[in-house]
Amino acid sequence: MRGVNRAMVLGRALRSNFTAVSGAIATVHHVPRHAASNPSFAPTVTAFRYISTAANSVAHDAHSKPVNFKPNQVVLFQYQTCPFCNKVTAFLDYYDIPFKVVEVNPINKKEIKWSDYKKVPILTVDGEKMVDSSDIIDKLIKRINPDYDLDAEEENKWREWVDNHLVHVLSPNIYRNVPEALESFDYITNQGNFSLSERLVAKYGGAAAMYFVSKKLKKKHNIIDERAALYGAAEQWVDALKSRKFLGGLDPNLADLAVFGVLRPIRNLKSGRDMVEHTRIGKWFSEMDRAVGESSRVNEHS
Repeated sequence: MRGVNRAMVLGRALRSNFTAVSGAIATVHHVPRHAASNPSFAPTVTAFRYISTAANSVAHDAHSKPVNFKPNQVVLFQYQTCPFCNKVTAFLDYYDIPFKVVEVNPINKKEIKWSDYKKVPILTVDGEKMVDSSDIIDKLIKRINPDYDLDAEEENKWREWVDNHLVHVLSPNIYRNVPEALESFDYITNQGNFSLSERLVAKYGGAAAMYFVSKKLKKKHNIIDERAALYGAAEQWVDALKSRKFLGGLDPNLADLAVFGVLRPIRNLKSGRDMVEHTRIGKWFSEMDRAVGESSRVNEHS
């Protein structure tokens, strides 16, 4: 009974912090790029980093890399498996902003007891606290490029689509059946900030709890066929590109980074492999993988 109660606590913690109505999406994988087994996801260049050789001699467009934003310390309080946290990390990686990570225990949240805001992500930039993934990104992009147009209609439309639609089709797919739920919790138990006893409860009790939660979310969001909804979202995004390399044109914009950030963690799960196999999104994803490059995360001991 104690194990069941702890699993329920874990389930509530995940649901309440990963999204207002669909926290179960949080058990997605964040797999190192070189470990991807599906060739559609694997980058063709292992350590590719986009660096403009003319950075100091020509004007940068709205989506190019920063040249003058160099904070002393950036710290991300996160769950490794939270899709909204992964939106922020995709942004930081793309703009080559070094950041340290504090992994938050979703049960006791002791790592963010100092904050009156009890959800993740929380980002501190030289001590300044920022919250909410989209707001964090808006603030950072303005520091990188004060002229960046945050009112661009197409870009905003698809950024909102990520938060209001794409994230909600993930959990019914990740927890579609018991094997897929256990696949996801194999990761969270190894990567999340859990004690040994919490890991055991999370893997089996949490997987079972989230399996049933995903069924409720499926009904709430009027999803009849999980995979069809995921494939449809992927195709909808590819259609939005209109044959462009990225939605932003030759360089990714904030919408590209949001979609990539949310989808990047599931790429080595069965749901992610199936999505690439049955939709046209693989090419864009591989281009994004190369454009974003390697992680800017700083080793904890650095």
